[in-house]
Amino acid sequence: MKGITHFLTGVAIATFFPEVVRQAADGSLLPVLGGVAGILPDTLDFKFARYFERYDLEIDPGPHPDPRQIADALVGAMRRAYETGQSQNIMLHTVRLGADLWRQYVVRFDPRRNEVAVRIGPVVNTGQVPFPGSEPEGAKEVRVPLDFPLVETYDEEYKIDIFSGPSFRFERVGDRLRVHFLDWHRRWSHSLTLAALLGLGVAVVGALIEKASQGVITRTPLWAGLVTALGFAGHILEDQLGFMGSNLFYPFTRGRMPGLRLLRSGDAIPNFLTVWLASALMLFNLDRFSAAPRLDPLYYLPLVVGLPLVVLGGFYALQRRRAQPRPREFLRQRDIVSETEEVEVG
Repeated sequence: MKGITHFLTGVAIATFFPEVVRQAADGSLLPVLGGVAGILPDTLDFKFARYFERYDLEIDPGPHPDPRQIADALVGAMRRAYETGQSQNIMLHTVRLGADLWRQYVVRFDPRRNEVAVRIGPVVNTGQVPFPGSEPEGAKEVRVPLDFPLVETYDEEYKIDIFSGPSFRFERVGDRLRVHFLDWHRRWSHSLTLAALLGLGVAVVGALIEKASQGVITRTPLWAGLVTALGFAGHILEDQLGFMGSNLFYPFTRGRMPGLRLLRSGDAIPNFLTVWLASALMLFNLDRFSAAPRLDPLYYLPLVVGLPLVVLGGFYALQRRRAQPRPREFLRQRDIVSETEEVEVG
Protein backbone atom coordinates (compact mmCIF):
# COMPACT_ATOMS: atom_id res chain seq x y z
CA MET A 1 0.00 0.00 0.00
CA LYS A 2 0.98 3.64 -0.36
CA GLY A 3 2.96 5.58 2.23
CA ILE A 4 0.08 7.77 3.39
CA THR A 5 -2.00 4.63 3.97
CA HIS A 6 0.63 3.09 6.22
CA PHE A 7 1.18 6.40 8.03
CA LEU A 8 -2.49 6.87 8.90
CA THR A 9 -2.76 3.23 9.96
CA GLY A 10 0.06 3.76 12.45
CA VAL A 11 -1.57 6.91 13.82
CA ALA A 12 -4.95 5.19 14.11
CA ILE A 13 -3.45 2.24 16.02
CA ALA A 14 -1.86 4.63 18.52
CA THR A 15 -5.23 6.27 19.27
CA PHE A 16 -6.66 3.00 20.62
CA PHE A 17 -4.81 3.64 23.90
CA PRO A 18 -6.46 6.18 26.25
CA GLU A 19 -3.17 7.32 27.77
CA VAL A 20 -1.71 8.05 24.34
CA VAL A 21 -4.77 10.14 23.45
CA ARG A 22 -4.63 12.02 26.75
CA GLN A 23 -0.95 12.81 26.27
CA ALA A 24 -1.65 13.91 22.68
CA ALA A 25 -4.24 16.37 24.03
CA ASP A 26 -1.43 17.87 26.14
CA GLY A 27 0.81 18.25 23.10
CA SER A 28 2.53 14.86 22.93
CA LEU A 29 3.49 13.51 19.50
CA LEU A 30 3.02 9.84 20.39
CA PRO A 31 0.36 9.25 17.67
CA VAL A 32 2.69 10.80 15.09
CA LEU A 33 5.40 8.41 16.28
CA GLY A 34 3.05 5.54 15.41
CA GLY A 35 2.59 7.01 11.93
CA VAL A 36 6.33 7.39 11.40
CA ALA A 37 6.82 3.76 12.45
CA GLY A 38 4.10 2.86 9.94
CA ILE A 39 6.13 4.13 6.98
CA LEU A 40 9.49 2.99 8.35
CA PRO A 41 9.67 -0.52 6.79
CA ASP A 42 9.51 0.80 3.21
CA THR A 43 11.78 3.71 4.12
CA LEU A 44 14.40 1.22 5.29
CA ASP A 45 14.08 -0.65 1.99
CA PHE A 46 13.90 2.16 -0.55
CA LYS A 47 16.20 4.66 1.16
CA PHE A 48 18.70 2.25 2.66
CA ALA A 49 18.65 -1.47 1.86
CA ARG A 50 18.50 -1.24 -1.93
CA TYR A 51 21.69 0.83 -2.02
CA PHE A 52 23.59 -2.02 -0.41
CA GLU A 53 22.33 -4.57 -2.91
CA ARG A 54 25.13 -5.88 -5.13
CA TYR A 55 24.41 -7.32 -8.56
CA ASP A 56 26.36 -10.06 -10.24
CA LEU A 57 25.05 -8.87 -13.60
CA GLU A 58 23.34 -5.71 -14.84
CA ILE A 59 21.63 -6.01 -18.21
CA ASP A 60 21.36 -2.70 -20.03
CA PRO A 61 19.59 -3.29 -23.37
CA GLY A 62 20.54 0.14 -24.76
CA PRO A 63 18.36 2.22 -27.11
CA HIS A 64 17.96 -0.70 -29.56
CA PRO A 65 17.36 -3.77 -27.38
CA ASP A 66 18.17 -7.21 -28.79
CA PRO A 67 15.89 -9.91 -27.30
CA ARG A 68 18.44 -12.63 -28.04
CA GLN A 69 21.18 -10.88 -26.06
CA ILE A 70 18.86 -10.25 -23.12
CA ALA A 71 17.65 -13.86 -23.06
CA ASP A 72 21.17 -15.28 -23.39
CA ALA A 73 22.44 -13.08 -20.56
CA LEU A 74 19.61 -14.17 -18.28
CA VAL A 75 20.05 -17.85 -19.07
CA GLY A 76 23.81 -17.57 -18.56
CA ALA A 77 23.29 -16.16 -15.05
CA MET A 78 20.67 -18.81 -14.29
CA ARG A 79 23.01 -21.56 -15.42
CA ARG A 80 25.84 -20.20 -13.25
CA ALA A 81 23.53 -20.16 -10.24
CA TYR A 82 22.41 -23.73 -10.89
CA GLU A 83 25.84 -25.20 -11.63
CA THR A 84 27.78 -23.45 -8.85
CA GLY A 85 25.05 -23.38 -6.21
CA GLN A 86 25.81 -19.68 -5.64
CA SER A 87 22.85 -17.36 -6.12
CA GLN A 88 23.02 -14.68 -8.79
CA ASN A 89 21.55 -11.18 -8.42
CA ILE A 90 20.46 -9.64 -11.72
CA MET A 91 19.29 -6.12 -12.54
CA LEU A 92 17.30 -5.46 -15.71
CA HIS A 93 17.53 -1.82 -16.73
CA THR A 94 14.79 0.02 -18.57
CA VAL A 95 15.11 1.54 -22.03
CA ARG A 96 14.52 5.27 -21.74
CA LEU A 97 14.12 7.07 -25.05
CA GLY A 98 13.15 10.52 -23.78
CA ALA A 99 11.69 12.51 -20.91
CA ASP A 100 8.38 10.68 -21.26
CA LEU A 101 9.24 7.86 -23.65
CA TRP A 102 10.28 4.31 -22.85
CA ARG A 103 10.77 1.18 -24.94
CA GLN A 104 8.94 -1.71 -23.35
CA TYR A 105 10.28 -5.25 -23.33
CA VAL A 106 8.87 -8.40 -21.74
CA VAL A 107 10.71 -11.18 -19.91
CA ARG A 108 8.94 -14.45 -19.19
CA PHE A 109 10.22 -17.26 -16.97
CA ASP A 110 8.14 -20.23 -18.11
CA PRO A 111 8.37 -23.28 -15.80
CA ARG A 112 5.94 -25.32 -17.92
CA ARG A 113 8.04 -25.11 -21.06
CA ASN A 114 11.22 -24.76 -19.01
CA GLU A 115 12.46 -21.75 -20.93
CA VAL A 116 13.15 -18.04 -20.80
CA ALA A 117 11.39 -15.87 -23.37
CA VAL A 118 12.04 -12.22 -24.29
CA ARG A 119 10.20 -9.97 -26.71
CA ILE A 120 10.53 -6.29 -27.53
CA GLY A 121 7.35 -4.27 -27.20
CA PRO A 122 6.07 -0.82 -28.14
CA VAL A 123 7.17 2.63 -27.06
CA VAL A 124 5.13 3.78 -24.04
CA ASN A 125 4.84 6.93 -21.99
CA THR A 126 5.31 7.08 -18.21
CA GLY A 127 1.64 6.20 -17.82
CA GLN A 128 2.44 2.93 -19.67
CA VAL A 129 0.19 3.90 -22.58
CA PRO A 130 1.65 2.37 -25.77
CA PHE A 131 2.00 4.35 -28.99
CA PRO A 132 0.23 2.50 -31.83
CA GLY A 133 2.55 1.07 -34.44
CA SER A 134 5.69 1.64 -32.35
CA GLU A 135 6.63 -2.03 -32.08
CA PRO A 136 9.90 -2.90 -33.85
CA GLU A 137 9.30 -4.17 -37.37
CA GLY A 138 9.37 -7.95 -37.51
CA ALA A 139 9.75 -8.26 -33.73
CA LYS A 140 9.46 -11.84 -32.52
CA GLU A 141 9.65 -13.53 -29.15
CA VAL A 142 13.00 -15.19 -28.53
CA ARG A 143 12.91 -18.37 -26.46
CA VAL A 144 15.92 -20.03 -24.86
CA PRO A 145 15.42 -23.51 -23.33
CA LEU A 146 16.80 -24.47 -19.94
CA ASP A 147 18.32 -27.84 -19.03
CA PHE A 148 17.21 -27.67 -15.38
CA PRO A 149 13.78 -27.31 -13.73
CA LEU A 150 12.54 -23.80 -12.98
CA VAL A 151 10.34 -22.42 -10.18
CA GLU A 152 8.86 -18.93 -10.35
CA THR A 153 8.11 -17.67 -6.83
CA TYR A 154 6.20 -14.49 -7.70
CA ASP A 155 5.09 -14.39 -11.32
CA GLU A 156 6.05 -15.63 -14.75
CA GLU A 157 5.89 -12.56 -16.97
CA TYR A 158 7.31 -9.09 -16.36
CA LYS A 159 6.82 -6.00 -18.50
CA ILE A 160 9.85 -3.76 -18.15
CA ASP A 161 9.28 -0.22 -19.30
CA ILE A 162 9.26 2.66 -16.77
CA PHE A 163 11.27 3.87 -13.79
CA SER A 164 14.37 1.91 -12.76
CA GLY A 165 13.52 -1.67 -13.73
CA PRO A 166 13.23 -4.83 -11.61
CA SER A 167 15.84 -7.10 -10.13
CA PHE A 168 15.85 -10.87 -9.70
CA ARG A 169 17.79 -13.40 -7.68
CA PHE A 170 18.35 -16.87 -9.08
CA GLU A 171 18.83 -19.48 -6.35
CA ARG A 172 19.26 -23.23 -6.58
CA VAL A 173 17.17 -25.16 -4.05
CA GLY A 174 17.54 -28.92 -4.41
CA ASP A 175 17.37 -29.77 -8.10
CA ARG A 176 15.36 -26.65 -9.04
CA LEU A 177 16.23 -23.05 -9.76
CA ARG A 178 14.03 -20.51 -8.01
CA VAL A 179 13.44 -17.02 -9.43
CA HIS A 180 12.93 -14.34 -6.76
CA PHE A 181 11.50 -10.94 -7.75
CA LEU A 182 12.86 -7.80 -5.98
CA ASP A 183 14.69 -10.02 -3.53
CA TRP A 184 15.96 -7.09 -1.44
CA HIS A 185 12.41 -5.83 -0.75
CA ARG A 186 10.35 -6.95 2.28
CA ARG A 187 13.09 -9.02 3.81
CA TRP A 188 14.64 -8.05 7.17
CA SER A 189 12.88 -4.67 7.11
CA HIS A 190 9.43 -6.31 7.11
CA SER A 191 9.88 -8.53 10.15
CA LEU A 192 7.63 -8.68 13.20
CA THR A 193 10.77 -9.56 15.15
CA LEU A 194 12.28 -6.23 14.11
CA ALA A 195 9.04 -4.47 15.09
CA ALA A 196 9.31 -5.86 18.64
CA LEU A 197 13.02 -5.02 18.91
CA LEU A 198 12.47 -1.52 17.57
CA GLY A 199 9.69 -0.90 20.07
CA LEU A 200 11.89 -2.17 22.89
CA GLY A 201 14.75 0.05 21.72
CA VAL A 202 12.56 3.15 21.61
CA ALA A 203 11.27 2.43 25.12
CA VAL A 204 14.77 1.95 26.53
CA VAL A 205 16.19 5.06 24.87
CA GLY A 206 13.20 7.09 26.01
CA ALA A 207 13.63 5.88 29.58
CA LEU A 208 17.34 6.74 29.57
CA ILE A 209 16.59 10.24 28.24
CA GLU A 210 13.93 10.79 30.92
CA LYS A 211 16.26 9.54 33.66
CA ALA A 212 19.07 11.82 32.54
CA SER A 213 16.93 14.92 32.01
CA GLN A 214 14.28 14.60 34.74
CA GLY A 215 15.73 12.15 37.23
CA VAL A 216 12.61 9.96 37.05
CA ILE A 217 11.13 7.52 34.57
CA THR A 218 7.45 7.81 33.65
CA ARG A 219 5.28 5.48 31.57
CA THR A 220 5.73 7.65 28.47
CA PRO A 221 8.71 5.62 27.13
CA LEU A 222 6.61 2.46 27.46
CA TRP A 223 3.83 4.00 25.39
CA ALA A 224 6.35 5.29 22.86
CA GLY A 225 7.79 1.81 22.42
CA LEU A 226 4.35 0.25 22.15
CA VAL A 227 3.01 2.60 19.46
CA THR A 228 6.29 2.25 17.53
CA ALA A 229 6.12 -1.54 17.55
CA LEU A 230 2.43 -1.65 16.63
CA GLY A 231 2.72 0.97 13.89
CA PHE A 232 5.64 -0.94 12.36
CA ALA A 233 3.78 -4.26 12.65
CA GLY A 234 0.63 -2.73 11.14
CA HIS A 235 2.54 -1.91 7.96
CA ILE A 236 3.82 -5.47 7.70
CA LEU A 237 0.41 -7.05 8.22
CA GLU A 238 -1.19 -4.73 5.64
CA ASP A 239 1.47 -5.76 3.12
CA GLN A 240 0.73 -9.40 3.87
CA LEU A 241 -2.74 -8.96 2.37
CA GLY A 242 -1.13 -8.54 -1.06
CA PHE A 243 0.90 -10.81 -3.29
CA MET A 244 4.59 -10.45 -2.48
CA GLY A 245 4.47 -11.21 1.24
CA SER A 246 7.17 -10.49 3.82
CA ASN A 247 9.84 -12.23 5.85
CA LEU A 248 7.70 -12.13 8.98
CA PHE A 249 10.11 -13.59 11.52
CA TYR A 250 13.59 -12.65 10.30
CA PRO A 251 16.24 -13.71 11.36
CA PHE A 252 14.49 -16.94 12.41
CA THR A 253 13.12 -17.40 8.88
CA ARG A 254 15.07 -16.95 5.67
CA GLY A 255 12.52 -16.14 2.97
CA ARG A 256 9.37 -14.17 2.37
CA MET A 257 6.12 -15.80 3.41
CA PRO A 258 3.66 -15.56 0.45
CA GLY A 259 0.95 -12.94 0.79
CA LEU A 260 -2.74 -13.72 1.09
CA ARG A 261 -3.43 -12.30 -2.42
CA LEU A 262 -6.58 -10.50 -1.25
CA LEU A 263 -5.63 -7.19 -2.89
CA ARG A 264 -3.00 -5.47 -4.98
CA SER A 265 -0.85 -2.92 -3.23
CA GLY A 266 -1.31 -0.24 -5.90
CA ASP A 267 -5.10 -0.53 -6.30
CA ALA A 268 -7.05 2.64 -5.52
CA ILE A 269 -10.00 1.16 -3.61
CA PRO A 270 -8.00 -0.74 -0.93
CA ASN A 271 -5.80 2.31 -0.34
CA PHE A 272 -8.76 4.70 -0.13
CA LEU A 273 -10.74 2.35 2.08
CA THR A 274 -7.83 1.90 4.48
CA VAL A 275 -7.30 5.67 4.69
CA TRP A 276 -11.03 6.16 5.33
CA LEU A 277 -11.22 3.49 8.03
CA ALA A 278 -8.05 4.71 9.74
CA SER A 279 -9.37 8.28 9.79
CA ALA A 280 -12.81 7.19 10.99
CA LEU A 281 -11.40 5.07 13.83
CA MET A 282 -8.97 7.82 14.76
CA LEU A 283 -11.84 10.30 15.11
CA PHE A 284 -13.89 7.78 17.09
CA ASN A 285 -11.05 7.08 19.50
CA LEU A 286 -10.29 10.76 20.04
CA ASP A 287 -13.96 11.34 20.85
CA ARG A 288 -14.52 8.36 23.17
CA PHE A 289 -11.44 9.17 25.26
CA SER A 290 -12.40 12.83 25.59
CA ALA A 291 -14.08 14.35 28.64
CA ALA A 292 -17.44 14.61 26.88
CA PRO A 293 -17.89 12.01 24.08
CA ARG A 294 -20.38 12.99 21.40
CA LEU A 295 -20.30 10.11 18.93
CA ASP A 296 -22.76 7.30 19.58
CA PRO A 297 -20.97 4.02 18.72
CA LEU A 298 -24.30 2.33 17.91
CA TYR A 299 -24.73 4.70 14.95
CA TYR A 300 -21.17 5.80 14.17
CA LEU A 301 -19.47 2.43 13.83
CA PRO A 302 -22.08 0.76 11.56
CA LEU A 303 -22.54 3.83 9.33
CA VAL A 304 -19.04 5.34 9.17
CA VAL A 305 -16.94 2.19 9.54
CA GLY A 306 -19.10 -0.81 8.67
CA LEU A 307 -21.05 0.55 5.68
CA PRO A 308 -18.00 1.81 3.67
CA LEU A 309 -16.21 -1.45 4.42
CA VAL A 310 -19.08 -3.54 3.09
CA VAL A 311 -19.90 -1.34 0.09
CA LEU A 312 -16.39 -0.53 -1.11
CA GLY A 313 -15.03 -3.93 -0.12
CA GLY A 314 -17.84 -5.65 -2.00
CA PHE A 315 -17.39 -3.42 -5.04
CA TYR A 316 -13.65 -4.17 -5.08
CA ALA A 317 -14.27 -7.92 -4.84
CA LEU A 318 -16.78 -7.69 -7.69
CA GLN A 319 -14.35 -5.60 -9.73
CA ARG A 320 -11.59 -8.18 -9.31
CA ARG A 321 -13.96 -11.02 -10.21
CA ARG A 322 -15.02 -9.27 -13.40
CA ALA A 323 -11.40 -8.56 -14.24
CA GLN A 324 -10.44 -12.25 -14.22
CA PRO A 325 -11.18 -12.80 -17.94
CA ARG A 326 -8.73 -9.99 -18.79
CA PRO A 327 -5.17 -11.01 -19.70
CA ARG A 328 -3.28 -12.09 -16.62
CA GLU A 329 -0.31 -9.88 -17.44
CA PHE A 330 -2.57 -6.80 -17.19
CA LEU A 331 -3.46 -7.69 -13.61
CA ARG A 332 0.07 -8.67 -12.66
CA GLN A 333 1.70 -5.58 -14.04
CA ARG A 334 -0.20 -3.19 -11.80
CA ASP A 335 1.21 -4.94 -8.74
CA ILE A 336 4.72 -5.15 -10.16
CA VAL A 337 4.77 -1.45 -11.02
CA SER A 338 3.37 -0.52 -7.61
CA GLU A 339 6.50 -2.12 -6.12
CA THR A 340 9.13 -0.94 -8.60
CA GLU A 341 7.85 2.64 -8.87
CA GLU A 342 8.57 3.12 -5.16
CA VAL A 343 12.24 2.81 -6.04
CA GLU A 344 11.96 5.89 -8.22
CA VAL A 345 9.53 8.07 -6.29
CA GLY A 346 9.39 6.51 -2.79
